[in-house]
Amino acid sequence: MQRVCFLLKVKPELAAEYQARHEAVWPEMLAALSASGWRNYSLFLQPDGLLVGYLETDDFDAALAAMAATEVNARWQAEMARYFEGLDGGAADAGMVALAEVFHLE
Repeated sequence: MQRVCFLLKVKPELAAEYQARHEAVWPEMLAALSASGWRNYSLFLQPDGLLVGYLETDDFDAALAAMAATEVNARWQAEMARYFEGLDGGAADAGMVALAEVFHLE
């Protein structure tokens, strides 16, 4: 199992709206994430827009590819692109900066 932590940057002026959008994630998006191997997936947002994501999966590259192949992910990414800085209009899932794990308490 891989533990993955990643960073993205939400535009600070859209942080509250971004958070509100995640209070009602589409059921088909949730199902696609689960079916693609995303487990224990969480997002954390600072007021300045720093977004920290965490998930567990058997194979992160395979989980990303499985989501990229879904129609619902394409729709979700298109709607969410405007919230992010530094992606030049690209999809957030393609702009994730994964962090190196340096410690894990078992």
